[in-house]
Amino acid sequence: MTHNIPISHSLPRLLPLVTLLLAACASTPIPIAEPPTESATAAPVALASNWTPMPTLTTRASAAAFDQMSAALVEDTLQPGAKIDLDDSQAQADLWVRVRKGFALQDLDGELVGKAEQWYSSRPDYVQRMTERGSRYLYHIIEEVEKRGMPAELALLPFVESAFVTDASSRVKASGLWQFMPATGRDFALKQNVFRDDRRDVLASTRAALDYLGKLHGMFGDWHLALAAYNWGQGNVQKAITRNQKAGLPTDYLSLRMPDETRYYIPKLQAVKNIVARPDAYGLSLPPVANHPFFLSVKIDRDMDVDMAARLAGLEVDDFKLYNPQMNKPVILAAGTPQVLLPYDNASHFVRRLSAHQGPLASWTAWVAPRTLKPAEAAKLVGMNEATLREVNKIPPRMLVKQGSTLLVPRGLHRVDDVSEHLADNASITLSPDVPPLRRLAFKAGKGDTVASLARRYRVSSDQFAQWNKLGTKTALKAGQSLVVYTATAPVRTAAVGKNVKQPARKVLRASGRSTVASSGLPSALARQPSKR
Repeated sequence: MTHNIPISHSLPRLLPLVTLLLAACASTPIPIAEPPTESATAAPVALASNWTPMPTLTTRASAAAFDQMSAALVEDTLQPGAKIDLDDSQAQADLWVRVRKGFALQDLDGELVGKAEQWYSSRPDYVQRMTERGSRYLYHIIEEVEKRGMPAELALLPFVESAFVTDASSRVKASGLWQFMPATGRDFALKQNVFRDDRRDVLASTRAALDYLGKLHGMFGDWHLALAAYNWGQGNVQKAITRNQKAGLPTDYLSLRMPDETRYYIPKLQAVKNIVARPDAYGLSLPPVANHPFFLSVKIDRDMDVDMAARLAGLEVDDFKLYNPQMNKPVILAAGTPQVLLPYDNASHFVRRLSAHQGPLASWTAWVAPRTLKPAEAAKLVGMNEATLREVNKIPPRMLVKQGSTLLVPRGLHRVDDVSEHLADNASITLSPDVPPLRRLAFKAGKGDTVASLARRYRVSSDQFAQWNKLGTKTALKAGQSLVVYTATAPVRTAAVGKNVKQPARKVLRASGRSTVASSGLPSALARQPSKR
């Protein structure tokens, strides 16, 4: 949306903006003096961050550049071309009113809705924290919902999914505001690698969630069924519909049989909707949320440490991560994350200080293991302490780093280039147990042997022994039954009173002229310990 205001009203706020852009456009960055401390009543300066470098400006050219820039208004780069005037009456309007006007879903009523209403209304402090967190992101989400012609209730879904905690993670590995599972996230182009997890990216995950919800609505033609499928899975909802069709029963949301979590899912969203619509009726209050963007998208074109980015923006690292929670490592790779989100009054600080910064921006970079290595070997190759390498790359004890794995290492004198787009988007780390090669030993069960006793003898678990031999852990063994075990150690010798017990695995059985004792790697399906990624 565009709001025109008098130039005389714009000039005081544009003066620092012009100064920033003139400095940023110089071919060689120059130190810029820190501006005087802003008064408490000064309007925040919002910088259009999608500028491109212009030719070096001389002092004589500055006046012309100033004349050109003074007519510009602050631009929200999430809506290219749209001009924002923070003093405009629409920008200062209550965003909650806008959300309420967009409600379009058929209301639900019943015991579960009442239960959810009671839960929220009895926790006013929780609701206050949740809505304050949500106020940072709600404008962007409702903008995206309206662009797609979707019901405004969908903008409230993160209240149910994550309580607007950007780095929320569930026990089943769902993550982010919209709680994407790993596989579903990949289906909707949310990268998950060593350096970042786009399920936690505010912009990317919102795009993906609304794409997914739109797809589900197209499949089922009903928003309640689409929401149930978002929670339970589209295949499960389709099976429930098919089951009811075969039984001659209705196939609407309320008529389907589903798990309690999904049955309660939409009533919780309905309760949030009711509270947003009439907070006073529940003894609650909602924090005011202005009808303009809370943050800007600022482009970056060089790798940068997270703490450096926070310092340039004038933010604590934890506050910076509220807007940029997708980073898995203490460095932002520009090839994979070409923008950062910053509050309005911090975006201008960031660009001004970045243009004046001299020296490296990143102290970390990516390094690809040329061969399978022990962590100590990798640390020596990159010139860092083994303990630090293990810590920053989350390598547990007794694990090897497989060839082709990407590790975070110090940038150093010989690693100055920024990380490539391919590596930034596809970096992975594969670990394997640091154990001697396993041997395949074939033998026959002796009288009285059991799965448990043989597992103890060969120092493996009963489950693993049973899996190798396609048995149950309680399956009775017959004397002479052929068995196999994979081991790196000799079996434990046992003794019975009055006689020695021969160890079956010490016998070398011969069949077709060759020994059945052989060195071998484990088949992938029988691996004792899968590689960790």
